[in-house]
Amino acid sequence: YEYPLHVFEHPVTVYVKKGDVYRVDNKDDINVICYDFQLHIMAIIVNVHFSPSTGIIDGGAIITINGQNMGQKAEDVSVTVCDQPCTVLPELYVVSNRIVCNLSASEGVEYGHVKVSVNGREPGVSTQLFFYQDPQLYSLTPVKGPMAGGTKITIFGTKLSTGDQITVTVGGLPCELSGNVTDDQICCITSSSSVQEEAPVLVSYGGVKRVLEGTLYNYTENPTISSASPSKAFYGGGRRISVTGSNLDVVQAPHMTAVIKSPLEELQIGDGNRRRKKRRRRELGRSIVQEISEQCHHNSSTDMQCLSPAIPEDAIILDVLFVLDNVRIPFSSLGENFTYLKNPTLKPLNRDSLSKPYSLKPGNVLDIEGEGLDSGIYKEEVRAMIGNGVCTVKTLTHNHLYCEPPLTAPQPLDGSTPLPQFVIHMGNLRFNLGQVKYDVEGHSSFPREAKIGLGVSAALLVPVVLIIIFMYRRQSKMAMRDYKKVLVQLENLETSVGDQCRKEFTDLMTEMMDLTSDIEGSGIPYRDYSTYIEKIFFPGDTVSPLRKNLDVPENRRATVEQGLNQLSNLLNNKLFLTKLIETLDAQSTLSQRDRCHAASLLTVALHGKLEYLTDVMKTLLSELVDQCVAKNPKLLLRRTETIVEKLLTNWMSICLHSFLREAAAEPLYMLYSAIKYQVDKGPVDAVTGKAKRTLNDGRLLREDIEYRSMTLTAIVKNGAEVQRVPVRVLDTDTITQVKGKILNHVYKGTPFSVRPAAHTLDLEWRAGQAGHLTLSDEDLTSQDQDQWKRINTLHHYKVPDLATVALIPRLHNNQCETPNNSFLSGEKTPMLEDGEEGGIRMWHLVKSMEEPEPCRRRSSLRERERAKAIPEIYLTRLLSMKGTLQKFVDDTFQAMLGVNRPIPIAIKYIFDFLDEMAEKHEIEDAETVHIWKTHSLMQRFWVLILKNPQMVFDIEVSDNVDAILAVIAQTFIDSCTISEHKVGRDSPVNKLLYAREIPRYKQMVEKYYADIQQATPASYQEMNSSLTELSGIHAEDLSSLVALQELYNYINKYYDQISTALEEDPNGQKMQLAYRLQQISALVENKVTDL
Repeated sequence: YEYPLHVFEHPVTVYVKKGDVYRVDNKDDINVICYDFQLHIMAIIVNVHFSPSTGIIDGGAIITINGQNMGQKAEDVSVTVCDQPCTVLPELYVVSNRIVCNLSASEGVEYGHVKVSVNGREPGVSTQLFFYQDPQLYSLTPVKGPMAGGTKITIFGTKLSTGDQITVTVGGLPCELSGNVTDDQICCITSSSSVQEEAPVLVSYGGVKRVLEGTLYNYTENPTISSASPSKAFYGGGRRISVTGSNLDVVQAPHMTAVIKSPLEELQIGDGNRRRKKRRRRELGRSIVQEISEQCHHNSSTDMQCLSPAIPEDAIILDVLFVLDNVRIPFSSLGENFTYLKNPTLKPLNRDSLSKPYSLKPGNVLDIEGEGLDSGIYKEEVRAMIGNGVCTVKTLTHNHLYCEPPLTAPQPLDGSTPLPQFVIHMGNLRFNLGQVKYDVEGHSSFPREAKIGLGVSAALLVPVVLIIIFMYRRQSKMAMRDYKKVLVQLENLETSVGDQCRKEFTDLMTEMMDLTSDIEGSGIPYRDYSTYIEKIFFPGDTVSPLRKNLDVPENRRATVEQGLNQLSNLLNNKLFLTKLIETLDAQSTLSQRDRCHAASLLTVALHGKLEYLTDVMKTLLSELVDQCVAKNPKLLLRRTETIVEKLLTNWMSICLHSFLREAAAEPLYMLYSAIKYQVDKGPVDAVTGKAKRTLNDGRLLREDIEYRSMTLTAIVKNGAEVQRVPVRVLDTDTITQVKGKILNHVYKGTPFSVRPAAHTLDLEWRAGQAGHLTLSDEDLTSQDQDQWKRINTLHHYKVPDLATVALIPRLHNNQCETPNNSFLSGEKTPMLEDGEEGGIRMWHLVKSMEEPEPCRRRSSLRERERAKAIPEIYLTRLLSMKGTLQKFVDDTFQAMLGVNRPIPIAIKYIFDFLDEMAEKHEIEDAETVHIWKTHSLMQRFWVLILKNPQMVFDIEVSDNVDAILAVIAQTFIDSCTISEHKVGRDSPVNKLLYAREIPRYKQMVEKYYADIQQATPASYQEMNSSLTELSGIHAEDLSSLVALQELYNYINKYYDQISTALEEDPNGQKMQLAYRLQQISALVENKVTDL
């Protein structure tokens, strides 16, 4: 090709064409410059520019010059920089447009132009200046880092950004540049080193090196982590994680990182402007693997604080780890996995109207309800704010947060709202629960004239009102008036003890928070399943059939076991079983206790086939309903007088065991613990059993007893460990009571059955140089006067506050305390015979004055009258106790009524059955069906558990605690009735105490019954599947052979009646049930019974 143009160079487009029309390529921007070397035109060098614009004075840097008309051959071109020659590199030369040259050294710091000359002609001169610089290194931070590398170090100096060929090495290992190099600093990431050493830091500018003088970088041992806690947090993040280990301070920017897999859509987490949070993503299949980090801060080489990263709730957590430069330590390597929990939910303060502020009376405690509040955070980590004031968090449970607000109204944080906002912070989570308005009593704005007018009007209306009132029947009028007066008096009394209740409640919640921590550590002392069954099935039995061995001679064991196994098979015949139960129930000589015992033996024997037992129970219940409907339907299941009624109790206990453990056990245990704690805070008479703090007026210590709270330092040897613990006691406590309180404190959460008993230990007062003194309830120092002997107390021994005492094994020659000492039980006044008429009577706080029988008869009417009107001061004590325990009572009732929980299938099943029975017998009275359900569930199971928590937990229930639980249980029963709950002056004290709460509890029960009725019906298959699962879970827990043997004893006692009933039934004859029973009798008793 040729271009007949008389020009030195000419740009042309290049493309490929096939034929005259078809273009092969599709590029339009490929150009070349064609030169005519035959023309001798003096072209002017133009557009000279270069990079970099700086270079080190030592030379050796490479500079690239761009321009036009810069020659056709490298050897024709010469370059100077600041009048210093720059050697052209021919291999990098591009004709006319680019020159690359190697700078020569300069005599010092200077600047100037770049000049390019071709064949000695006039040079082209750059408009920009080139600077010869002398970079200097001054300092380094940090000066140490782990051998694993990954540490970001910063080198400080001047003129550091000289040239564009900058590299850094630390100890000869490359340090990768991070970010842009500036004039005063260079940042880079260290490489890993195989040895611990102090290494020099070098910065290279092309071939020229600068060494950091006077400072070496120290490669230290890699950091390690030995523990980190807590190990769980909310998805919202921000929880403080305490980390311990070694060499943690060698890492400048440690992070806690969550590696998650999330959907591809963009993730929005928390505040995107937070600088300390880092994210890295990489795609993996159809999801994104993302690392979300929060920076940690170390306090020392062994302690570090991190914040848990916030992650989406739908993310899949792949790993949680600590990133310490290049050292990555998984949380799971520390012994447990880090768990993310669902974010809590909190209800607004004013649930009636979200737009209205919540009215707060100064001094009241705020109760915030929610869900999952304590699952991922501790009380101390929660911040509650009312405007700019702090609401001190006192208690945090799963469903409640209690905080104590400032006494005066705080100011809003900003001027956007006139009232302060109530805000709760849980890590990164922030909950705005509405505005708070403090109720401050002000002067009435009602005009004085209007008040006078109203007063005059009221005076005129009074006679009219009185006339109207007297028109009503006198009896009805008095009852209503009494009812209203009692309610008003109760309200006034509760208001008067409000401050005391709040203080007591705050103290109690602090104690209960400690208990909650203990529960999380050691757990609730549950009884195992078999013991739970024993306590309910065989109450009062010294040794239950579940713990007995088969009592037969060894030579007959095999035969007897064969007979009992045949009896087990025969029990699986529904006709035989129903005839057996009906016949036993028909025997007038069989006591109610024996009927219950036989029912429990049957339940144990058929525990492995609960679905069959349920079917038989339904059949027998249907017959029982038929009988009751004909008489008085409301009496159905009211008592436990038949075998089937006890079967229903046992069936409920089995089916609701898991629900009890999961939902109701913890609130019930907290209620028991709160009662015990409150009772122990006041004096308890060891002889009469009466206490200052109680709900039961029959157990109320009415005398004013002076007492003083004390703290003792107790020394207890637990195995090889010796513990010194502070224990709160009263100076009026007997020595046995003190020992009990010490044991309760030391063995908190420990099953009572494995604790040492108080009577096996002595209490020793260790008074320093004064020596040791063994204290006891009765000794030679006991006060003895007029046939009355007082039990020794701490006050008697003059034990001071903060004294040191020790529990030691009991001395054998100390005969003053035995487990049978009657003055420890609180049941009666003990008499110690001493040869004198009448003996000596023991007393503790008050002397129990027992009158002779004739005197008691004469004064019985007077005593009854006095009991009706319990003095207001004593009722105040009961109300104070009630107010303090109210939250725990509410929590327990809500748990038993399954608030916010799925309805157990067994309850739905039995309630549906009762509804069917009512429909079958055309019972339209809703109250009757309501009573049936109350008798079958509430009274038969929940009241039993509420009154006897020792059936569920391995604990000791004292007489005082038992009396208080009885009042609460009666309140629960009263709440399950439909009839209106009215109280008067003659009402029992327990009904007076809860007169204001019972209507609310009634609504809860009615809603519970309605929710169950509206729930999806429990199918026969679902119920059977659940029962089969229950049978399998506890198959190994119960041994049925002994139960079968004891059951056979009942069969043998009424053998003739049972055999006759089987013979008279046509189907029984066909199945030869009587003959099979005869065979069993022959095997078990080695005899033959004639039919």
